[in-house]
Amino acid sequence: MIKRLFKWASALLVALALAVSALAAHTWYFKPLNIEWFYTRVFLQFALDNPEMLTQIRLLEPLGIKGHNAELADASLAREDELMARLERDYATFQRYKREDYSGQQRLSYDIFESFLGDQVREGKRFRYHNFPINQMFGAQSSLPNFMINSHFIESERDARDFISRVGQFERRFDQIIEGLEKRESLGILPPRFTVEKVLDQMRDFIAMPVEEHMLHVGFGEKLDKIPAEKLAEDRRAELRAELARAIETSVYPAYRKLIAHHETLLPKATSSDGVWRLPDGEDFYAWRVRNQTTTTMSAEQIHRIGVAEVERIAAEMNAILQGEGLVEGSIGDRVQQIAKREDQLYPDTDEGREQILADYQAIIDEISAGLGDWFGRMPSSRVEVRRVPAFSEKTAPGAYYQGPSLDGKRPGVFFANLRNVGEIPRFGMRTLAYHEAVPGHHFQIALAQELEGLPIFRRFLPFTVYSEGWALYSEQVAWEAGFQSNPLDNLGRLQAEMFRAVRLVVDTGMHSQRWSREQAIDYMREYTGMGEDEVTAEIERYLVNPGQALAYKVGMLKFVELRQKAERELGDRFDIRAFHDVVLGSGSVPIFVLERLVDEWIEQRKG
Repeated sequence: MIKRLFKWASALLVALALAVSALAAHTWYFKPLNIEWFYTRVFLQFALDNPEMLTQIRLLEPLGIKGHNAELADASLAREDELMARLERDYATFQRYKREDYSGQQRLSYDIFESFLGDQVREGKRFRYHNFPINQMFGAQSSLPNFMINSHFIESERDARDFISRVGQFERRFDQIIEGLEKRESLGILPPRFTVEKVLDQMRDFIAMPVEEHMLHVGFGEKLDKIPAEKLAEDRRAELRAELARAIETSVYPAYRKLIAHHETLLPKATSSDGVWRLPDGEDFYAWRVRNQTTTTMSAEQIHRIGVAEVERIAAEMNAILQGEGLVEGSIGDRVQQIAKREDQLYPDTDEGREQILADYQAIIDEISAGLGDWFGRMPSSRVEVRRVPAFSEKTAPGAYYQGPSLDGKRPGVFFANLRNVGEIPRFGMRTLAYHEAVPGHHFQIALAQELEGLPIFRRFLPFTVYSEGWALYSEQVAWEAGFQSNPLDNLGRLQAEMFRAVRLVVDTGMHSQRWSREQAIDYMREYTGMGEDEVTAEIERYLVNPGQALAYKVGMLKFVELRQKAERELGDRFDIRAFHDVVLGSGSVPIFVLERLVDEWIEQRKG
């Protein structure tokens, strides 16, 4: 009898295991029985094809899974074709789920997923080659070495070997990139001339130094030095350094030489620095970029007019402060520059001066982090560090940017400050920049999104630029309202930053839709922002290689302000700013129409 029971139990366990395996296989390859499983499958398949992303977010490390840390993603055209085909299959599967079957957060997830994936499949596919993968702002030539230094953890010998493995794959990755660049050239998609020139300078500088002085080698050594002596013998450390040096010599330098040679042949062909209207189907491409980046149906002309009006409004507020400083003659930009060049606004152009800038940014962030209890109900658990933009890429990098924390808590949020020129960092603008990039800007939005529970994982990471950048710009105003920019010059810094984003609406649409020249856009930005010439030039050239992205900041901020004013108007005494901020930050990054729905539903709940 016992033997018979044992056989039945064994058979039952086998049947159960087979059923679970069949269900798992069905979920992975076909339409999952549950839409939440579908979302998870799509995200996991995407993540597994992006080992750098997995390293960045550290999703699998807590499970002891680390094999991806030895790999770089496959960037070949064949693989890109496969991924696009999978996106189309995923979208077709998604459409088999019916929206009316869901409510609450599930319907919200449905609409967010539809907005993001549907746009990529319906229109994004047509314009998948209308970009410039290697440019002065971003691309593997700068992002890959920066990723290795800033995101690849080395806490053991295995981690060090994985680092070396990845460095050894640079040549393969660059060969794939060149394949993509040649494809674009065959379609008439050529980058602006200045991009080719600046990328060439950047790459030549990158391989001009001896291997032992290279940022990859130096950064690797610094990471090794942090491993306790009992975990890694000194002779093994020396062997690992030597292995990395060979990988740099045999993979990294040859990779860059190939990419340099490609750009040298490209230089005589890249004769224009005009907007994307010059590309095949360029006007349609830009119209899609406007919709894609703002998640609205506004035209370039509508956004241009909004920008002109906002420039006029902000100029009046800036003018009042400038007159208070005794500056009444000249353009807004000229007078702001006069203040920016004052001795009391500048740091010493020394290593000590740059260290002080980083320390002062950190103090600004620490101060406001401790003083927002009246403005936010929920605040992220992770902290923020200030670091310098790597010297290799600072010449053409933005003035600042933010990198979110890892999911396992090992890496904090990081505010990277560009210290290429201390003359670009007047003291009166530092508070606003720190509030935008860190607290309560990008850090609050991104770190809180990563802490969301009970929602599909894709909701933690989707990048709706109009939401994330709109929030960060709106947060500059919140910091002012909370009393952290009470000094008139600090408020001038806030208004200058808002003017900067309003000007973007004018110059981005001007260059790509109204056929402004690069020089015309530079002159306009200098007249109104008071930014330095080098900084303005870098910004205008950024918009030329990333069309439409710069529109998202001001369009998004205007929507946050509009929705808050609506809530204040309709709720009166029942309006609670802490609750409002918790609502708009409580669902992750969302398109504009979803943000409106969230606030409208909250207003009705408060009324009830």
